[in-house]
This record gives sequence, C-alpha cells and structure tokens, in this order.
Amino acid sequence: MTDHSHDNAHDQHEHWKHHGVQVIKGDRLDPNTAQTPGMFRQAAINHARVGAQKIWAGTVSIQPNAKTGVHHHGELESVIYVVRGKARMRWGERLEFVAEAGPGDFIYVPPFVPHQEINASPDESLECVLVRSDNEAIVVNITDVDPVERPEEVYWIDPIHKQPE
Repeated sequence: MTDHSHDNAHDQHEHWKHHGVQVIKGDRLDPNTAQTPGMFRQAAINHARVGAQKIWAGTVSIQPNAKTGVHHHGELESVIYVVRGKARMRWGERLEFVAEAGPGDFIYVPPFVPHQEINASPDESLECVLVRSDNEAIVVNITDVDPVERPEEVYWIDPIHKQPE
C-alpha cells in the first residue's frame, strides 16, 4: 500500500504557491476597465487578474475641480475609501442629495443609485480605493440627467452621530 498523503501535501503546497495570496503592486494596476468621463479607474483585483469570484477592487483618481459623469453600477454595491483629497458625492434621480468625505472616510454606494463624484478641491487630486461586490466592473453611464442647482446636504445621523449645528 502506497502513501499518497505526501503527494497530496506537495500538490497543495504547489497550488498555494501559485494560487494563494497575491500581491498586486501599485504600479501594476490595469486601466483596461470600465470608465466614466471625468475619472480614471484602474483595476487591481478582478477575475481576469487574480481569479476573484465575488469582488472587484482598484483605484480611482479625479483631477482638481473635476466632476464625473452621472452613472450607477447596476446591482453592485460599492465602497470608496478616500486616501487623499476631498470627495463630494451627489446622488438621486436629479443628483438632489450631496455629502462630502475626506481622507480616512468610507463612502457606501448601494445598487442602482445614480451618482456623481466631484473633486471638491481646486488644487489637489482626489485619490480613492474602490471595492465592488462582484468581479465584473459594471458601469452604466447616464447622460439624460438634469441636475438640481442646489442639492440637499445629507448627514449621517443616528444615535451616535448628531445633526451638525
């Protein structure tokens, strides 16, 4: 009787060596992903690059004073982490709501919500990390939105976070 446990351990070792943890260097991101006017997305983690099954991750950069086209991401949930700069998010059928985020802040965008990212800084680029709930980079650009002039500012208010004075 032969012992195959050594062969299985070797196979597992070789599998994990090539299909275990993967480090994607910041200067090796892939710009070949869905884009929206006014922003530059680069993929780090997706199915094509690392075999990801349930998430997409990358970066987004928006130049000073720039605003993106209105878009949504279908059924995907998105999380944006602000690394540098000042983000102003507008959302709603007519972009009637607005909130701002700065370095260290997280932004959650639910499925199908029309939104627009704005760099609220006149002289600093906005740099963010972006994670989505699927490995497909779904972007639906919307061109027929008539934005309201003065959006309503929305604060995160709950028992811990009070309305600002």
